[in-house]
Amino acid sequence: MGIPPADEQGRDRTGQAEAFDAIGDRYDEAFPHKDGQIQAGDWLVESLPAGARVLDLGCGTGLPTARQLAEGGLRVTGIDLSPGMLTQARANVPEADFLQADIADIAGDSGPLAAGSFAGVAAFFSLLMLPRDEVPTTLRSIHALLEPGGLLALSMVEADVDYVAIPFLGHTIRVSGYLRDELLQVVADAGFEVIKEDSYAYAPASIDVPPEEQIFLSCRRA
Repeated sequence: MGIPPADEQGRDRTGQAEAFDAIGDRYDEAFPHKDGQIQAGDWLVESLPAGARVLDLGCGTGLPTARQLAEGGLRVTGIDLSPGMLTQARANVPEADFLQADIADIAGDSGPLAAGSFAGVAAFFSLLMLPRDEVPTTLRSIHALLEPGGLLALSMVEADVDYVAIPFLGHTIRVSGYLRDELLQVVADAGFEVIKEDSYAYAPASIDVPPEEQIFLSCRRA
């Protein structure tokens, strides 16, 4: 599935996918210990019936989440903007389906996914790749994709920033973040009940990426 040019979407994604294409599997090397992400994935596996459809939003290489969900007996669809990452994801998790798309375009009449078609969504550090003004709309799209009572496992880096350029593994990407209370409000405003909240101080293996505070939210579509 192709991606319309940024100027046709009214968005600037310049360099985002290209950076991750170039980074490739070095991303997994730079973030080798993903305890919070794995625990959040376990929550989805344990909470959903076998065969339930789940969406891995911003799936990257498919590791660890798409593989974890698939091995847990769930039917996985992965979405990512980077064709290079998707090539690796298809090799790493051949039993899953993968689509190239902007995560802000996942739902609606022109989106690739049908409303109410998923029992669960994993969005691990994918929304931080959007400007803040696109995050609430994307969360509402996730809400629409979930069946009633569907689950969302969400993680963000805690930071008061809006689409700022940062160096990342030898490239430049733009990221956004929220402080904890504001993130909780944005998620609630999108129609989710936060069931559980965890936070982790995380130090990546690469010196090119600074330590960060990660927030994990286990949510239910209200």
